[in-house]
Amino acid sequence: MTQSADTAAAPEAVPAGSIIAADDLFVEFRGRRGGPPARAVDGVNLDVAPGEIVALVGESGCGKTTLARTLLGLERPTSGRVTFRGEPLGYGSGSLKAFRREAQLVLQDPTGALNPRHTVYEAVAEGLRIHGIAADEPERVADALSRAGLRPPERFFQRYPHELSGGQRQRVVIAGALVLDPQVIIADEPVASLDASVRGEILALLMKLRDDLGLAALIVTHDLGLAWNIADRVAVMYLGRIVEVGPVEKILTAPEHPYTQALLSVLPEATAEEPIVLSGEPPDPTRVPGGCRFHPRCPVLASGRADELGVADACRGDDLAVLSASNEPQVACHVALAEPPGHEIR
Repeated sequence: MTQSADTAAAPEAVPAGSIIAADDLFVEFRGRRGGPPARAVDGVNLDVAPGEIVALVGESGCGKTTLARTLLGLERPTSGRVTFRGEPLGYGSGSLKAFRREAQLVLQDPTGALNPRHTVYEAVAEGLRIHGIAADEPERVADALSRAGLRPPERFFQRYPHELSGGQRQRVVIAGALVLDPQVIIADEPVASLDASVRGEILALLMKLRDDLGLAALIVTHDLGLAWNIADRVAVMYLGRIVEVGPVEKILTAPEHPYTQALLSVLPEATAEEPIVLSGEPPDPTRVPGGCRFHPRCPVLASGRADELGVADACRGDDLAVLSASNEPQVACHVALAEPPGHEIR
């Protein structure tokens, strides 16, 4: 069910049972030379449930990495809050240390994430040592490597990163996260630097960890094709806001937002006759357009369909309600909200 821009209620509280969530989250950075601030995250509500994989999708510069870093406590929100297991995240050193044992980051570039002077054993054991977990260290490291698909694990203990393939390095990074038995991982473009032949293996590994361990994950990506292969739910982000969110089958087979449709149209398996080409680059986050923030690039507005529906002025002048944290499909688009149900708005 989509949400009416005119009758939208205030954003819902964080859903019960969420493992990690953003609640009315804003993150601003100072402008250059006294200029206006850049609002990288602009009123986001998003949650991840235990055992769920959520894909956060959007172009470079849309704010998705800032949102991920804020969820992990690496950035402090300007306003709003991050909750973990229903409790607000604390920013004292002790609170953050305890939180980061249960919420782990997997970076895009495994080569950059691994110290070239450290063996695989040292790389995986580092988290245990930071958190003062001395008991059964070799067994814990071996178990993490095994769960990450590096078997027999002892064979990898004394290897260095340069002796591994790209896929093996990424598995070491994942093992370094798993060794602390986290409840959620946040993976920023986890397969972007890997060969196509290896990507499927890493995605299959993440799904196996979800199935075997109940591990929740937020996967940050620009690739909706990746979301189709791995996610339970998809959130599409544009210029600091979630503009469409819902179950993967709904969002990727019947997208309502023109931005989502454009992202899908360029996939190799897309059924569109030709890709939807968006004009220009995403706007500067220090100068967010009035009305719908996507309207300067919107092909549906340019086609005249918004005029036919009588919402063109709203597209250019009326902001849209912030989407709530909900499992129901939602879209922030004047045209989509005005179209008859089931109508494709291309």
